[in-house]
Amino acid sequence: MKVHFSKKLQYSSFVLISLLFVIGAFFAGMNVGENKIPAIEKVTTVINKEPATEEKPIANFDPFWKVWNTLNEKSIYAHKVTDQEKVWGAAEGLASSLGDPYTVFFGPQQNKLFNDEIRGNFGGIGAEIGLKNKILTVVAPLKGTPADKAGLKSGDKLVKIGKVDTTDMTIDTAISLIRGEKGTPVVLTIFRPGEKETKEISIIRDTIEIPTIDTELRKDGVFIIHFYSFSENSAMLFKGALQKFQESKADKLIIDLRSNPGGYLDQAIQIASWFLDQGLPIVRENFGESKKEQVYRSYGPRLFTNDLKLAVLMDGGSASASEILAGAIQEHHIGKLVGEKSFGKGSVQELIKITDDTSLKVTIAKWLTPNGISISEQGLTPDVKVSVGKNDNKEHDTQLEAAATLLITQ
Repeated sequence: MKVHFSKKLQYSSFVLISLLFVIGAFFAGMNVGENKIPAIEKVTTVINKEPATEEKPIANFDPFWKVWNTLNEKSIYAHKVTDQEKVWGAAEGLASSLGDPYTVFFGPQQNKLFNDEIRGNFGGIGAEIGLKNKILTVVAPLKGTPADKAGLKSGDKLVKIGKVDTTDMTIDTAISLIRGEKGTPVVLTIFRPGEKETKEISIIRDTIEIPTIDTELRKDGVFIIHFYSFSENSAMLFKGALQKFQESKADKLIIDLRSNPGGYLDQAIQIASWFLDQGLPIVRENFGESKKEQVYRSYGPRLFTNDLKLAVLMDGGSASASEILAGAIQEHHIGKLVGEKSFGKGSVQELIKITDDTSLKVTIAKWLTPNGISISEQGLTPDVKVSVGKNDNKEHDTQLEAAATLLITQ
């Protein structure tokens, strides 16, 4: 499979957006494209051959073959699985041995499902999940989607999907269980922090139309850009929102990134560039020890002077590209972050073709803020911490009011 995107996408947490969305624009952090993905046309058998170099093998494969032969001889289920399917199972185990939930081998069936996600050929609920402390957790439901309408919230822990317990479940398995035919229900059993008991939420799958941007000008002169996702055309839409802001003659701007799970990296870079001087670092891509990091810098032009009063709203559903934009604004002292700590999703996956019908998604790097803070490990801490009010509703938003007050009193 060759994925014909020439972009890097924030693909974290696979905090996998496509889990539940219908377009592949959100594969945050994933490197896809002809230039990044080597086409590996054949499976190379290494477990029963000497290495091509003169170096001796560093692993003993005798136990593998003993398990293989014992299963064939003893298991009453051996006849149900072909030898090739056993190879795919071994590859899945090899990928999972790294302990990274986002490094995954896709056998033929899983690979087809993954391709369907990219093409959008499935129904979903409009939410993103990730692993938080090894527990499947809702990163964010998107505004107006079935998940949002059903009451799913950022931070909800997935206990069961249907009747299947999620203990030790991978993100990709969860994805395959949650998505399905449009119009059919999926029942999620969730545990919500702060509550004593689990609850069941029934959600009707649908084709998801992902919202991007809304704007509003308040009577107090504060202009708000509600920014829901970093999709393929987000920068263009964001630029249109900035034009409205400039036309309003306001000097106070709130960028609302709450429950924005991220998306395309290049969109985050472009948007951040409008707030930073050319050449300033926006995000660092760290490939591990002994490897040179990639620094993405502002290419301008900076659209605003220091007279701009800027606040960025964030919460536990702000992830990936949202954290890249917010982190750059915070560390370059362009604006203040208001709300709650972000999700902490900042790893990069590369999708590699293994055979015509299998592939490997492997974590190759982590995102760091301009000052070198790991987004995945720490998330972003707001300058002004404000929790959601107990009585918040459409008419009253405690976090938004706090951000507006901050700008007005500056």
